[in-house]
Amino acid sequence: MHRLIAAATLALGSLALASAAHADGDAAAGKTLFQQKCALCHSPDKGVNKLGPSLWNVAGQPAAEVPNYTFSAGMKDSHITWDDASLDKWLTNPRAMVAGTKMIFPGLPNATDRQNVIAYLKSLK
Repeated sequence: MHRLIAAATLALGSLALASAAHADGDAAAGKTLFQQKCALCHSPDKGVNKLGPSLWNVAGQPAAEVPNYTFSAGMKDSHITWDDASLDKWLTNPRAMVAGTKMIFPGLPNATDRQNVIAYLKSLK
């Protein structure tokens, strides 16, 4: 019985580490990328919508729920929650993820850049 519990604990710990590794990124580098690639359309500040919605506190939130912003029907119907995996997929190619999105950004092809932006987005609280 103790071996089974130890094996389960080890397996769960490995899963947690794998998830944490996926979430790793440099928030400072992500902030620089955000300013270069995202800030024209998005604000990191609470309640400040631009051409795109504010991205303050976006990590962990359901898509299309930023107050005072009009989302596309595709985004409203997406049922996405912005976790590490969905943010990574979105930042890779937004139009491939949600048909009919208003987002015109083509995506970030570099995985490290995406992880850095995700780390920055997660810091916006």
